[in-house]
Amino acid sequence: MAGLTERKSGVLMHISSLYSDFSIGNFGKNAFEFIDFLKDCGFSYWQVLPFCMTDECNSPYKSYSSFSGNPYFIDPQSLFENKLLTKEELESLKQKSPYSCEFERLKKERLAVLLKASQRVENKEEIERFVAKNKYLEQCCLFMALLSANNNKSWTKWTIDTPDDDILFMWKFIQFEFSREWKAIKEYANKNGIEIIGDIPIYVSFESADVWGNREQFLLDDDYSPSSVAGVPPDYFSKDGQLWGNPLYNWEVMEKDGFSFWKARLKMMFNLFDGIRIDHFRGIESFWSVPKDAKTAAEGKWVKGPGKKFVDMAKRVAKGKLLIAEDLGDITPEVHSLVQYSGFPGMRVLQFGFLSDNDSIHRPHNFPANCIAYTGTHDNNTLLGYVWEQDKDMRDKMLEYFGYTDKNWDNCYDHIIRFLFASHANTVILPIQDLLKFGADTRLNIPGKADGNWSYRITKEQLNKIDKAHYKRLNALYNR
Repeated sequence: MAGLTERKSGVLMHISSLYSDFSIGNFGKNAFEFIDFLKDCGFSYWQVLPFCMTDECNSPYKSYSSFSGNPYFIDPQSLFENKLLTKEELESLKQKSPYSCEFERLKKERLAVLLKASQRVENKEEIERFVAKNKYLEQCCLFMALLSANNNKSWTKWTIDTPDDDILFMWKFIQFEFSREWKAIKEYANKNGIEIIGDIPIYVSFESADVWGNREQFLLDDDYSPSSVAGVPPDYFSKDGQLWGNPLYNWEVMEKDGFSFWKARLKMMFNLFDGIRIDHFRGIESFWSVPKDAKTAAEGKWVKGPGKKFVDMAKRVAKGKLLIAEDLGDITPEVHSLVQYSGFPGMRVLQFGFLSDNDSIHRPHNFPANCIAYTGTHDNNTLLGYVWEQDKDMRDKMLEYFGYTDKNWDNCYDHIIRFLFASHANTVILPIQDLLKFGADTRLNIPGKADGNWSYRITKEQLNKIDKAHYKRLNALYNR
């Protein structure tokens, strides 16, 4: 499926934002309940963020391995029911608060409990076989075990090259159990008419198994430090641009070996999901290269990427499955041309439609059929927060666009959502906060801000208060 041909809708919510009893959303019964909720509302998609381990700032877009599964998503209740945890161990993991992810506690406590669980399994050979099937997953487990053996130092400073056997097997167990639990959720979703859309970050972290095990695939100096790093130029989110710091790909080497690293990433993602959003797709056409010693991303320059050759490879791997091009940011005619060539649906974000008086492609009257239309993404404010924080002139112009004339603009929310559902876009995705009509205090991420992101969670009571009949009617009215 190169493009979108049916009208559908869905909800954007990462696993971490689910309600649970264990400090973070996970693959327990609550995930199945959320699928029931989506079905009752008439939605067709559940979109999530990257499933990999997160970095020290809890971002899923910078990981120790792009092939990893986040150990915090493993359901402690399932481990208990399979006699891998004791009742006391299970109780020790109960959360203090249901309203946000308890990241600090997770970092201190969770792996120790998963280590105990891994030492009680009876299917060690099955677990070993599962990991051995994917060399990049093997790299991930070995990297994590060696990271621990070397006291979490940068891999460029490692002096110990033999891992602890128990720690190595723990990581293999984590990846096996993660896959086992997720497979059951995805099967349940598909059985109930819900497809899952995953997210593949374009870049990987320097401190990762990806770079450590595949150094020739990246632009590195002789000492293995990045010769230049990734980012984006000044934009809506930051006047200095965003200095991401990820190592850049050696696209010449990648092309010569048929993009083997990317092929493996895409194949793994299509095993996990029904469709994939390729993050920062514009970097496939040209990427922002920043000198490694630059103070801000503004010092960078555009460098040509792999372009059509990458797109052709991705389409062969996808075999007709959904690929979404995240074509946001500084979009040039060349990027637009590559998206058109790919046939992949692009993205339209309602909040970007009112940054100026221009005839923006992000205004609903300009939505093409082959696109995914959002009120906002994980990087945006909530819709309610966005409306509140507009200055009066811009808010008046925006509400006039939507034909909303009531002086009490607090009630404009449903009007805007209906406008989006009525648009020409074949797919509409709403962040869970926008279904709940929550404000800026529930925002998931503020780009460029290091702390305080990614922790938002819903509660079961909040989810149950959403008017499912209202959304089911919207989906029926606008043939979604």
